Amino acid sequence: MNLFTEHSRVILTEDLPDLGLAAGNVGTVIHVHRDPPGYELEFFSPTGKTLAVGSVHPHQVRAFVPREMAHA
Repeated sequence: MNLFTEHSRVILTEDLPDLGLAAGNVGTVIHVHRDPPGYELEFFSPTGKTLAVGSVHPHQVRAFVPREMAHA
């Protein structure tokens, strides 16, 4: 069962050093993988520049918590 759909905003739950990403980074689901389950994510700068694209397992992302705030 997939929790997220394309265009969902998600938060990494662990570092992805090969992509230069850290737990807490915010990404956008650009594709939902069915078998095996997972997500293709895109990470943007605040100005809209693509910084990284990569695949993750479902356990490597989570949803936003109400009133959660992004920071730099």
